[in-house]
Amino acid sequence: MVKRSLHRCAIALAFLMVSSALVPCRDAAAGPKSPAPKTKAESSMDGIAESFVKLALAVGEHDPLYVDAYFGPEAWREQAMKEKRPLEEIKNAAAPLIAELGRLDASREEEPLRIRRTFLIKQLESLVARVMMLEGTKLTFDEESNALYDAVAPRSDERRFREALGRIDSLVPPGEGTLLDRLERFKKDLVIPKDRLDAVFAAAIAEARKRTKEHIALPEDESFTVEYVTGESWGAYNWYKGANRSVIQINTDFPTHIDAPVGLACHEGYPGHHVQNVLFEQGLVKDRGWIEFTVSPLFSPLSPINEGAATFGIETAFTGDSRHAFERDVLYPLAGIDPVKADVYYAIRKLLQEVHYAENEAARQYLDGEITAEEAAQYLSANALMSLERARRLVTFFDRYRSYIINYNVGFDLVKSYIEKRGGTADRPEKRWEEFRALISSPRVPSELK
Repeated sequence: MVKRSLHRCAIALAFLMVSSALVPCRDAAAGPKSPAPKTKAESSMDGIAESFVKLALAVGEHDPLYVDAYFGPEAWREQAMKEKRPLEEIKNAAAPLIAELGRLDASREEEPLRIRRTFLIKQLESLVARVMMLEGTKLTFDEESNALYDAVAPRSDERRFREALGRIDSLVPPGEGTLLDRLERFKKDLVIPKDRLDAVFAAAIAEARKRTKEHIALPEDESFTVEYVTGESWGAYNWYKGANRSVIQINTDFPTHIDAPVGLACHEGYPGHHVQNVLFEQGLVKDRGWIEFTVSPLFSPLSPINEGAATFGIETAFTGDSRHAFERDVLYPLAGIDPVKADVYYAIRKLLQEVHYAENEAARQYLDGEITAEEAAQYLSANALMSLERARRLVTFFDRYRSYIINYNVGFDLVKSYIEKRGGTADRPEKRWEEFRALISSPRVPSELK
């Protein structure tokens, strides 16, 4: 997929190429395992999986957002471009695949195959829903998110936001103007100078990678490149290229505050999207031959878990107050920022996580036609403490990606609850890593985790 931006400054992080001894969860250096004889059900799923990949590529010819990543046979991509199959034909081709999966007797299969069967059904159902939307079918916000992502965002009462805002108000220094005005003044001294941005991000990435590799085995040649871009509606994006490589783009349209590097390093890189994709390629595509994971539809039931795990990965890599200590003691000095505000800002940042749920409510009301774009921006400014400029940019994200916004916080809650119920609590970091690693190595869907 071609990305357009107003400015691009690529920085190759060569140090990420250095190989290292890893704590094994599988032998990453041993190469692909010898394939076991396939059962009838698995052979059937292989054929359906190939058909799914080709259908996903066909949808991508109608929807430039749909295929987020692809590293399968190039001939299949060329075939999709040449044929340009009509939407009705794509939809009709998906229906018998879903029916065939439903008829498969998976009761005797090992758990990974049962998980694969469920995933393929949900993935194909999501594909059909996206095709119907492209054909003009109108869905409510909740209907759309359920059809595409197998998840619905719970409604949040504005009292929840007011309570969090009240606590933030008690922490932000007093002064003239609104709470947002005062918060913006407080944060002015916490902006990373542009000439120090590279060094700060490199340090955050190196630390996130160091902590991740202590618990997750990765191929020696894995790496990613960071690019700084402008003119996008999102803050950062991971483009997985296959062969254990990613390109991570960071939007610098707005000032970058000192808390951003660790969050983005973990979410987009370690142990987030980059690691997720590498594990899928190694464990599912190469070891098992599951071809469906060579394509990544953006609108997919895997998205809530991918986004939720990428965000929960921050708390997994930096447990307790360790993130705060690392930022205060390492990143603040690198950025040339006085850490005098670090403790207060840390407390404010934790409270700001509560008001981020206002993004779901703004998107729901806006996309359901209950409020205008400007009213949505005003809602975000009032309830999520965003400047109007940032809020309006987020509304353009709603226009482009629609209900995708739920995947960040709904996905986070889903992943956090699932891992903690299985013993991966903050006071048991090794167990948390174990459950996290297992989750991001397997193609689960949200309804399975509830």
